[in-house]
Amino acid sequence: MRLHRLTVTAFGPFGGTQTVDFDELSAAGLFLLHGPTGAGKTSVLDAVCYALYGSVPGARQGGGQGTALRSDHAAQATRTEVTLDLTVAGRRLEITRQPPWERPKKRGTGTTLDKAQTWLREYDTTAGTWKDLSRSHQETGEEITQLLGMSREQFCQVVLLPQGDFARFLRADAEARGKLLGRLFDTRRFADVEKRLAERRRATEAQVRDGDAALLADAHRMQQAAGDAMRLPDLAPGEPGLAEAVLGAAAVARSTAREQLTVAECGLAAAESAQAATARALDDVRELARLQRRFAEARERAALLEERTEAYREAQKRMERARKAEAVAPALDLRETADAEHRRAAAAEARARALLPETFADAGAAGLAAAARRAAEELGGLDSARRAERRLAELLDERAGLDRQERADADVLQEAQAWLDGWEETRTALQAGVDSAQQAASLAEQLAVRREPARQRLKAARLRDQLAEDTNKAVDRVRTAQEEALRAKQHWLDLKEQRLTGIAAELAANLTDGEPCAVCGATEHPSPARKVAGHVDREAEEHALAAYQRADEQRAENERDLGVVREALAAATAEAGDTPTEQLAREVEELEEQYAQARLGAAELHAAQERLRQAGHEHERRVAARQEAAVRSAARVGHRDRLESERAALEEELDRARGALDSVAARAAQLERRTALLTDAADAARAAEDTAQRLKDADARLADAAFRAGFDTPRDAAAALLDDAAHRELQRRLDAWQNEEAAVRAVLAEADTAAAARQQPADLASAQLAADTAARRLRDAASAHDAAARRCAELDRLSARATASVRRLAPLREEYDRVARMAGLTAGTSADNERRMRLESYVLAARLEQVAAAATVRLRRMSSGRYTLVHSDDRTGRGRSGLGLHVVDAWTGRERDTATLSGGETFFASLALALGLADVVTDEAGGVRLDTLFIDEGFGSLDDQTLDEVLDVLDSLRERDRSVGIVSHVPDLRRRIHAQLEVVKGRSGSVLRQRGAG
Repeated sequence: MRLHRLTVTAFGPFGGTQTVDFDELSAAGLFLLHGPTGAGKTSVLDAVCYALYGSVPGARQGGGQGTALRSDHAAQATRTEVTLDLTVAGRRLEITRQPPWERPKKRGTGTTLDKAQTWLREYDTTAGTWKDLSRSHQETGEEITQLLGMSREQFCQVVLLPQGDFARFLRADAEARGKLLGRLFDTRRFADVEKRLAERRRATEAQVRDGDAALLADAHRMQQAAGDAMRLPDLAPGEPGLAEAVLGAAAVARSTAREQLTVAECGLAAAESAQAATARALDDVRELARLQRRFAEARERAALLEERTEAYREAQKRMERARKAEAVAPALDLRETADAEHRRAAAAEARARALLPETFADAGAAGLAAAARRAAEELGGLDSARRAERRLAELLDERAGLDRQERADADVLQEAQAWLDGWEETRTALQAGVDSAQQAASLAEQLAVRREPARQRLKAARLRDQLAEDTNKAVDRVRTAQEEALRAKQHWLDLKEQRLTGIAAELAANLTDGEPCAVCGATEHPSPARKVAGHVDREAEEHALAAYQRADEQRAENERDLGVVREALAAATAEAGDTPTEQLAREVEELEEQYAQARLGAAELHAAQERLRQAGHEHERRVAARQEAAVRSAARVGHRDRLESERAALEEELDRARGALDSVAARAAQLERRTALLTDAADAARAAEDTAQRLKDADARLADAAFRAGFDTPRDAAAALLDDAAHRELQRRLDAWQNEEAAVRAVLAEADTAAAARQQPADLASAQLAADTAARRLRDAASAHDAAARRCAELDRLSARATASVRRLAPLREEYDRVARMAGLTAGTSADNERRMRLESYVLAARLEQVAAAATVRLRRMSSGRYTLVHSDDRTGRGRSGLGLHVVDAWTGRERDTATLSGGETFFASLALALGLADVVTDEAGGVRLDTLFIDEGFGSLDDQTLDEVLDVLDSLRERDRSVGIVSHVPDLRRRIHAQLEVVKGRSGSVLRQRGAG
């Protein structure tokens, strides 16, 4: 990285625009940046850092997103800006940054805040022009950080070498060195590795403990299954040897359970054998008892059959007569059917004849049929008379309808004429209502156009009156704030002038014997300046400045408020004019009343038009109705004459057809009834004659069948006949007696049953008791066997699960041991880590060793070969080792602590350390070439010879094509270094004066 040009405007102490040409300063390799205290030497370096990273180192950044970077000496209309032209990674770039700016408003009074701006450009060597790359803060920051390969903190340590920090680094303890090196080399990833290993150790330890807890739970279950015969190991989860102890105890428990199972199997076999023998003996006794009971029951049944022999013979005779009567049954059924049909036919004939006149009492079936045919013929002749009767009824209904129509049309004519007589008067009144409503609607539209502007003007007038009062108040506040701001600014400037006058006493208050002066670098202070009465310190000045800033902010805010109120007042006055508010209010009220009345009248327009339209429709309907009624009345006269002529002819025809009855329908109903009665009576007479003949034939067949079956009379045959239920019951009794006799005879003939009857009675109770005892013993043996088998199975299952758990936990235990060992090593707590050095400290120690080696190359030249920096990893007290730094004195051959170096020795040692650190960090950042370096203060503590040697070392950096800027007050350096950049301070701000090597 090489700096070419830096331009700052309104930045820090620089009120105007200042430019630094680094190409001219770097031509000689070394250049000097000098100026009085407080002039702004560090602000030049801050500007470089701000251009690159958008912020400045440490507390100088301030608050307000960079607003503190603005110069208090700058003009109010000048914006703060920093532009840096540099070459990095072979690319020529230009970075321009503008922090947030509270500028004056372009219109009105007060200020407004502009956001920060960033421009990144690259020089195109082919086209010879600059091209824009980005205007994004984030993109620009990422691009620069990637090209430089280091953060802002690393850049400030490597490029802007602060010697005071490295002097403290030389004297610091291991913890302080670790913090600084950790920021420079970003070793957080190694601390993260330590943390990750510790977390992983805790996680695996928890998993191992959980697995051991589950294993112990299985062990307790095995102990319960083994009946407390198993002894558990006295170990807690996570302790070594727990798995082996549990598996050993489980093996012993399984062996004991298998022995118990073998004993139970032998007992079960003996109990099964005894139970089988008693079961066979019980079966034999039960069979003997069954045969003896069978024989005794057969003897009892044989005696009962002997007693029922006579009843069996009577039943056989009854069954023989029933079989003979079955041959007569068809004839009996036929005779009963014929008799029933004859009785029904005779009853129907009697009912039919009872409905006929007495003249037909002796008539036969043929005479009744002839009379029915004559009545039917007469009925057919009445069809024409029925049609005439229906037509006459229709004519009467039609004539009645004509009468109703005539009356309705008369009413319509009368009503229509009465309505039409008042039509002209009604139409005139409705049209007047429509005209009145239309006039009201037109007036309402005119008033509506005037209504809204009047209301807006009244509203603006009221706002105008209120804003006039607010403007007066705002003017008073602005006047008061301006006076307060002027007084506060004058007070601050007076205090600042007093402090600058007595700044020497303030600097002298921080001097300590043996420590170098921050201005001249001397370690002896024979006559420091003293504070006089009324001395103004930095705190008092800052309080006065803060009071002035608050007063100025209040003034600006009041001016902004006044501008806003005045703009609003002008707008309200332009809209309302000069008319008094009370007069405008009266005009608006009168206009509203007129508008409301006009709206009320206009609301009736639609209703009035609708009433006029409906009245016109009604007039047309009434005229049409009157005309239609007149036409219908003329048509009805001819129609009525035709109906009257047809009615006379029909009445004459009907008089002939009705006879003595009132109507043709009555005559037809009379003939229909007579025809039906005669027809029914003829049919009933013929049926009665037929059924009488069939009954006579059935009696003859029945007498012949009874005689053939051996019965004296048909009545005897009917008495011997059995119905189906009685026949089945009698046959069942006969079959049951025969079956029982055969069964008894078969049982008494059985040889084994007879042999059993001859033996002693069976003792079933004794045999049953012996069998129950044997069965109970078998159940006890089976229960003992099942319990032993379940115990073995449960122990086998739990043992298998425990073995699987141990196998599953084995890799986890190995991982835990490995992780715990690694975590202990990286944390420095392991016994294998003899120096108790953490991983991050180990990495930093390696970096420190590289830094010490790089620093020694320059330190030996600066000290004429006397001093060498070496890294030490010895422990200090009970602390941890790894970040020790010693100096080897070649004159004495001893190694001693860097805190024993003198002031001058400390300076060039810290300078060598800073340069070495810059080389190492540069290599760490990817080898980005750093062609421009700055070294801040400390040269006043060197004697002339040492100063020459230090300058020779710095001058040798040109061999690597580097340029080094030295920031110092030492006057001798101004004579030795010709290329200079001087910062000159004044009341209107600081300015830069540049002088080249020539």
